[in-house]
Amino acid sequence: MRSEVLTFTKKGLYCEAGGFFVDPWRPVERALVTHGHADHARASMGTYLCTASAAPVIRHRLGQISVSTVDFGVRQKIGDATVSFHPAGHVPGSAQIRIEVGGEVWVVSGDYKVVDDGVSEPFEPVRCHTFISECTFGLPVFNWDAPGTVSNDINAWWAANRAEGAYSMCGAYSLGKAQRILASLDQSIGPVLTHGAIENTNVVLRNQGIKLPETVLVTPDLNVKDYPGAFVLAPPSALGSAWSKKFKPTRTAFASGWMALRGVRRRRAADRGFIMSDHADWAGLNSAIAATGAERVFVTHGYTSVFRRWLESQGYDAAVVETEFGGDEETETLEST
Repeated sequence: MRSEVLTFTKKGLYCEAGGFFVDPWRPVERALVTHGHADHARASMGTYLCTASAAPVIRHRLGQISVSTVDFGVRQKIGDATVSFHPAGHVPGSAQIRIEVGGEVWVVSGDYKVVDDGVSEPFEPVRCHTFISECTFGLPVFNWDAPGTVSNDINAWWAANRAEGAYSMCGAYSLGKAQRILASLDQSIGPVLTHGAIENTNVVLRNQGIKLPETVLVTPDLNVKDYPGAFVLAPPSALGSAWSKKFKPTRTAFASGWMALRGVRRRRAADRGFIMSDHADWAGLNSAIAATGAERVFVTHGYTSVFRRWLESQGYDAAVVETEFGGDEETETLEST
């Protein structure tokens, strides 16, 4: 008889054998956390366990908390469960969490992407019996171009704007997307200016040894006219705000997987939409799930009903798990401004 390694509760994914929750959305005594985005790493937990490379951002965001860390791939016993963290490729430090109880192995994916972005630890498939997978972009319409193609498009857009004497302001979430864009920019084109929310995250990541190109923080005293034609990285909520008005003339863009949908691009009223996501696309979801060897798949946040039916048609035992995940950069890019 199959052992239920995790149960789905009002507080989150609970492992009774280990006495812990994974990415809980209500206060609990012991939380294992996949990564630092606000929908997965929440305040008011008794203790936190995460990867060593995820901890600095989680501390930065949550303040004085009790955090223990573990390196990728290291197995440890928690009660009667054996737990290990494995790279998810989503943002720096992001992990899938493998939980084994009595020979039954479950993996909680957190958020993930299978394409190496050059900043996050690359995704590694983990064999298991049951896989709990996000499916934020679980429709065939979502198919990402190669990272190099998107980078070339962004740099060409910036160069053209600079030639016209305009700033290039791009909306991107502060953890993950912003660093990917920054690492891909051709800085021979010009300087890069950053909003404080993004630069604060950059500082945390640089202090833990992640190499990022040089940037200039936009402060109230900074004369932006000294940086004509600069590339300006800002969170989505800053575009159209009073903060953004100092950059004139300006061309605006958003970087998000949602830019694959024309209706979203129109509602954004930006000059450009770059299709870039820190989540797996349709092909990535399917390849990741196949690589686990799992017979049973639970899907969460995204196009869950459609994706569950697709998995069932492919022979999987599939079901939908209702969670409170999904409020990270993709949702913010779509809804917050």
